[in-house]
Amino acid sequence: MKTASNPTPAALPDGIPSGKEYYERSLTVALLRARESTMRRFKKYSDASDLSPPQWRVLRALADGVPLDAGTLCQRCVILPPSLTRILRALSEKGIIRQVDCSDARRHMVTLTEHGQTMFGQLVGQSEDSRREIEEAFGEEKMSLLLDLLNELREITEALPPNA
Repeated sequence: MKTASNPTPAALPDGIPSGKEYYERSLTVALLRARESTMRRFKKYSDASDLSPPQWRVLRALADGVPLDAGTLCQRCVILPPSLTRILRALSEKGIIRQVDCSDARRHMVTLTEHGQTMFGQLVGQSEDSRREIEEAFGEEKMSLLLDLLNELREITEALPPNA
């Protein structure tokens, strides 16, 4: 007899491994674990500057000096519009970004302030050792291949038809 502490395993279609192997070989779980493990090495830098990881992504997206609109920032930073609105407000209040005039009044264009540019440079400088350490441990060629494969995976999954 099965009890609440010993439930019957879920039935899986033929060819799909069960138990721990199913979980350990899950693409979504592997991606999340790799992200979390990697982010732990960098989070201390954004924390020290009182930035959340999404705020750091916006700062990084604006670092090349080209003003960007909210839609572009959402796409580049993988942030939903309501969250981006809060992030832009917080970064503006901290003096990190400023709004830029745009010929299309419907577009909200922002750029880094001088303070934001300085902060970005400091954060990149501080985090470079961590990035280099990971790349040396993993291997430069493997890191390059991983980034290429992840970008290819994203492109392929974005091109697939939507789930029903």
